[in-house]
Amino acid sequence: MSFGKNLQYLRQLSKNMTQEALAEKLNVSRQTISKWEMDAANPEMDKALEICKIFNCTLDNLFREEMDKRSDSYSNLRVEEVAGFQYIEHTVISTDPESDAISRMYKIAEENGIENPRVIGWDFPNLSQEQINVFSMHGYTAALVLSDDVKPEGYQIKEQSSHKYVAIRIERPYDNPFVTIPGAYHTLFDFMRTNGLEQAENDVIPCFETDGDSMDVYIACR
Repeated sequence: MSFGKNLQYLRQLSKNMTQEALAEKLNVSRQTISKWEMDAANPEMDKALEICKIFNCTLDNLFREEMDKRSDSYSNLRVEEVAGFQYIEHTVISTDPESDAISRMYKIAEENGIENPRVIGWDFPNLSQEQINVFSMHGYTAALVLSDDVKPEGYQIKEQSSHKYVAIRIERPYDNPFVTIPGAYHTLFDFMRTNGLEQAENDVIPCFETDGDSMDVYIACR
């Protein structure tokens, strides 16, 4: 863990705040910020508390955590207004549900003549403790985004209204999925906290990820 790396990480999340801008907020010199970020010095307690207030974090976040879990795989961290869309969904509960759920959506797309289908997905949380702890199961919901003229039979068509999301892109998400994908969500939650955003969960898909060689991860916010 490194206070300096954490401070630099928080600056970058906060709309790429410059060292000069942070120095002005703290009434210190830019050189002081530079020393902190190189771990050549640590701030006094009053300045550390001011930093926590600026970035909406805790002293534990600053000094004890490894906040920057990003990798070279991440890019295009942003706030995006996602246009409304219609979709159908399919949930699988098993020891490896993602591939089955996603494959089902691509099969439906092929059956309905949908070219370049857009498939998204998210974890399905409503499992019993027995399913999780005894049988090592988890759930995953895959969804096929529909155009107005496509209505697959046998599925309830749902609607997602236009909504604001924070998002990040992962290149090569499946090279190390158990690190890069959770790390992307971690980065998005840090970004939301630092910029005064809250997660939105009512009447909207709370979070989802796209399928493909590169993956965009989205969390609904307000």
